[in-house]
Amino acid sequence: MADDSAATPPSIDGNTLVAKSLSHLGVTHMFGVVGIPVTSLATRAMALGIRFIAFHNEQSAGYAASAYGYLTGKPGILLTVSGPGCVHGLAGLSNAWANTWPMVMISGSCDQRDAGRGDFQELDQIEAVKAFSKLSEKARDVREIPNCVSRVLNRAGSGRPGGCYLDLPSDVLRQRIVESEADDLVAKVGTFNEHVTSARASEIESAVTLLRKAERPLIVFGKGAAYSRAEDELKKLVELTGIPFLPTPMGKGLLPDTHELSATAARSLAIGKCDVALVVGARLNWLLHFGEAPKWSKDVNFVLVDVSEEEIELRKPRLGIVGDAKTVVGLLNREIKDDPFCLGKTNPWVEAISKKARENGEKMELQLAKDVVPFNFLTPMRIIRDAILAVEGPSPVVVSEGANTMDVGRSVLVQREPRTRLDAGTWGTMGVGLGYCIAAAVACPDRLVVAVEGDSGFGFSAMEVETLVRYNLPVVVIVFNNGGVYGGDRRSPEEISGPHKEDPAPTSFVPNAGYHKLIEAFGGKGYIVETPDELKAALSESFAARKPAVVNVIIDPFAGAESGRLQHKN
Repeated sequence: MADDSAATPPSIDGNTLVAKSLSHLGVTHMFGVVGIPVTSLATRAMALGIRFIAFHNEQSAGYAASAYGYLTGKPGILLTVSGPGCVHGLAGLSNAWANTWPMVMISGSCDQRDAGRGDFQELDQIEAVKAFSKLSEKARDVREIPNCVSRVLNRAGSGRPGGCYLDLPSDVLRQRIVESEADDLVAKVGTFNEHVTSARASEIESAVTLLRKAERPLIVFGKGAAYSRAEDELKKLVELTGIPFLPTPMGKGLLPDTHELSATAARSLAIGKCDVALVVGARLNWLLHFGEAPKWSKDVNFVLVDVSEEEIELRKPRLGIVGDAKTVVGLLNREIKDDPFCLGKTNPWVEAISKKARENGEKMELQLAKDVVPFNFLTPMRIIRDAILAVEGPSPVVVSEGANTMDVGRSVLVQREPRTRLDAGTWGTMGVGLGYCIAAAVACPDRLVVAVEGDSGFGFSAMEVETLVRYNLPVVVIVFNNGGVYGGDRRSPEEISGPHKEDPAPTSFVPNAGYHKLIEAFGGKGYIVETPDELKAALSESFAARKPAVVNVIIDPFAGAESGRLQHKN
C-alpha cells in the first residue's frame, strides 16, 4: 500500500495560526470568555505557552486586559465570542481608550458568506468598536492573520497607548494552511516595538528656565508617567530641584506618599498658588480641574509633557513637550545638572507646602486614631492601611473601587512603590475591581493584591471570586458593606411616596449581606468582621496565607455620603 504522507504536508488551522502569531510577538497572557467560535483558539494558545485566564463575564475580562497593559507595558489581550461577547468586551476596550492603556480585543465573528443574513450572533463588529479602537483589522483569509495580529499589537502600544480590535470570522479560523507556509508568514512579521518621540533641545531649555525662575513651582505626575516607568527620573528631578510634587490618584507611589516634598496633603494650596506647574503624564481633565481657576491660579504657567500632540493642542499650555515621560524627564535632569538649582527646605514655598501638609496630616491622624464602632469608613481604613504597610517584601498592589470607599482610601492608604494603586481611573468606572485584581495577580506574581471595595462596586463583578479560587490567586478582597450605594436608604419622608413606596430605595441593598459566603461556596476563605480586633485578625491571617479571601466589613449604613467626583478638602 502506497504511503501518501509525503504528498500531504502537515497543515494547521486559523486558530493555531493566531496562537502562533501571538506567541511569536511576545504575548504571554490572555483574558476572556470562550465559546463558539474561539474555544479552540484559547486551547491552542495555552498549548503554545500562553496563559489563558478564563472569566465569567467579558466585562471583567476586558478590565483585566486593560489593567494588564498598564502594569506590564505590553498590550493586554481580551478574547471574546461574536456578537454579544464583543459588545460585553467593549467595556474593557473603552476603559483602555479612556485611560490610554494598550490592549487588543480579539473577537470571533460569523462566517463571511453569511454576513447580512441574520447569522448566529451576527454583528458588524468593526463598526461597533469604532469609537474606542485606534485600529480595527479583519482577517479575511487565513494568510492575513499574522500581519493583522502584528498591526493591532504594534498600534496599541505606539504613540498614545490605547485599544485596538481584531475580527476573526469563523470561516477564517477553520481554514487550513500548510504549516511550513504558516511558519514563514509568522517569521516575517515584526515584533512589538514601542514608538518614542524625541523632545527638542529648545523645549527642554525653555522648561528648565520656567522652573528655575518660578517662585512657586510644582511637579504634577500621573499614570502616564507610571506607565512610562519614569519613577527614577522623577525622583532625581525632585531631589535635584527641591520642588514639591503632587501625584494624581494612580500616580501615587512613583515617589513615596511619605516623601517630605509630597504636596498630596496640601493639594488645594499647591494647585491654587503655584505659578509654574510641570505636568508629566497627566491630563488636565476633570481630575485636575481642567487646569482652570478657581482651583488653579489664573496666572499659572503649565509645562505639559505628553506623548500626544493632540492632547497638548487641546490644553494650550504655556509650553508643550511631546514625548515619552521617562525620556523627557531624563533630559530635564541632564539640562539642570549643567546649571543646578534647588529650592531648599527653608524656601518660603516649600515651607508653606510642608506646613500645610503637616497640619492636614495631623488632623487626619486625629480622626483615624478613634476606634468608631459600628464602623465608619475611617476606622477600618486605618487598620487596612497599617496591615498593608506591615507586609514584608514588595508592596501589595491596592485595587480601590467604590464611592466613599475609594475617596477615603485615596486619602488614607499609603503608596510606597510605583504602579501599586489601581482605581476607577479617568472614567470613574465602577465594576473594574475583580478584573483589576486578577490582572495584578498575574502581572505581578511576587505581590499580594488587596482590593478595598464598596459593596456596590464589588457587586458588579463579584462572581469572579470563583476565578480567584480556580487559579489560586493571592488576592484578598475587602468589602465595605454599608448596605447600598452610598449607604442604603437616604430618602426623606417626603420622598417615600407613590404606588411603589414599599419597595426598597434605589440606593439600598439587603442589609448585612453575607458577601464572605460567596467565596466560601467555591472553596475560598471568608471573614465577617464588625470590630477592630476582628478586622485585624482577618487581615493578619489572610495576608499571611496569600490565598483567595473575602473580608466582609460591616459599616454603619449612615456613615457615607453621595460621591461622584473627587472631593479634595486639604
